[in-house]
Amino acid sequence: MSEQSASSQIDLIREGYAFTEPSILLGAAVDDQGQIVSDAPVRLPLGSMNRHGLVAGATGTGKTVTLQVLAEQLSDAGVPVFLSDVKGDLTGLATPAAGGEKIEERMGELAQEWTGTSYPVQLLNLGGLGAGAPVRATITDFGPTLLSKVLRLNKTQESSLGLVFHWADQQGLALLDLKDLQAVVQHLVSDEGKADLKSLGGLATSTAGVILRELVALSAAGGDRFFGEPAFDTADLMQVTPDGKGVITCLELPGVQDKPVLFSTFLMWLLADLFQDLPEVGNPDKPKLVFFFDEAHLLFDDASDAFLDAVEQAVRLIRSKGVGVFFVTQAPTDVPDSVLAQLGNRVQHALRAHTPNDAKALKATVSTYPTSGYDLAEVLTSLRTGEAVVTVLSEKGAPTPVARTMLRAPQGQIGPSDESVLDRLTTGSPLTAKYGTALDRESAYELLGARVKAAAEARAAEEARVAAEKAREKEERERARSTSSGGSRSRSRAKEDSGIVEQVVTSTAFKSMLRSAGTVIGREITRSIFGTRSKR
Repeated sequence: MSEQSASSQIDLIREGYAFTEPSILLGAAVDDQGQIVSDAPVRLPLGSMNRHGLVAGATGTGKTVTLQVLAEQLSDAGVPVFLSDVKGDLTGLATPAAGGEKIEERMGELAQEWTGTSYPVQLLNLGGLGAGAPVRATITDFGPTLLSKVLRLNKTQESSLGLVFHWADQQGLALLDLKDLQAVVQHLVSDEGKADLKSLGGLATSTAGVILRELVALSAAGGDRFFGEPAFDTADLMQVTPDGKGVITCLELPGVQDKPVLFSTFLMWLLADLFQDLPEVGNPDKPKLVFFFDEAHLLFDDASDAFLDAVEQAVRLIRSKGVGVFFVTQAPTDVPDSVLAQLGNRVQHALRAHTPNDAKALKATVSTYPTSGYDLAEVLTSLRTGEAVVTVLSEKGAPTPVARTMLRAPQGQIGPSDESVLDRLTTGSPLTAKYGTALDRESAYELLGARVKAAAEARAAEEARVAAEKAREKEERERARSTSSGGSRSRSRAKEDSGIVEQVVTSTAFKSMLRSAGTVIGREITRSIFGTRSKR
């Protein structure tokens, strides 16, 4: 850049960033010699922050410190802030910075005031892993689209999961935690659930089996801690202290760094929940909340079309709810074009061009900036730590001139606060009392379990009835058989006895004996009949 063009660029910056409406101070312009121009401050209008933004740059170029500067400035302006703290560094906001020679030198060159300050911070964590109050969501609130991203389902499986949610809703089965959804899918693939599975039409047994396996794997990996009740109320992100400072909420993620898809999707749920809960406010003088989405590339990796559509819609529409969203990632190309086009405020730290892919990403990044007097391809690869290329939306909604900027130093401590500070923030927070204890009320798991138990008891009762009926029938058959057999034997014996008697009576010996005894027998019979007895 020539001396004249450099001077013209500085003049454009002075004019382009001379806002009359409330704004936050990012730093000051840097000329082509690398000198800070203190009378060319670079600001960002508060009224433009719900037009969303991007903070990008290679690892180690100062993105996290920039987040801290933005959060501090917003808090001072009375705007609540949400930050996802992947490495745990942002808890330093709760501790005043100690200052030092380098900070004094930088702030002296910027000619801007600086005082070590602690900011109002509240800490959250996912499922009880880390400092702060645990954040949970119910499976129903999370929904099939976001859950499909966590489970890495393909389009067909994502559609099938939507059918599972629909069936559970029709049956009045509340899906609160992972075991609820597991119970529903297990029911659908069981013998008892075959009819229900068939009624869903588009849900194949094999697909249901895949979903079930992914749910079991997620639960085994500890994912069951993140789903359940009490579900987080996003209204708790929008707190302001009695002295008018916006509360900075840090979601602590060091404990789940190995689950990037889960925590990035969880952040998207928070954003979507905000969209559902907040009323329309149009274009306020300052945002009701600014939401910083760190490691944004994780959100878009392997995302389905339905998921990307949901993200685009949420980002496009949530600004009318007074919420600004800033995506933080390494390169603008990490963000889909449909989302990137909605990010009016840009803070771009240094990019590297060590590989052909890096060079391609650099060229694509340069093409997204307004025309300027800078050779951006050269500037972006030569920025020092703490420097960035900035362009924002003015009060009238027009892009400001591209400004190579030295960003101001944060007033909170760079790096994590001491454990004692984290303990105090955790135990003293009303959110810990509100969300600290998990609830497990009756839901799909218990209801389906009761159904299975009732069905088993009904089957057992029916089997007992059938067994009793068979036993009774068998007993009757045996009794009938016994009766029939006994009568036959009696008749046989009677017939046999009758024959013997007949043989005896008709015999000659019997007739002779009968004649000789006839008289005596006759007398005995007569006495017996009349009651007379002869004396001896």
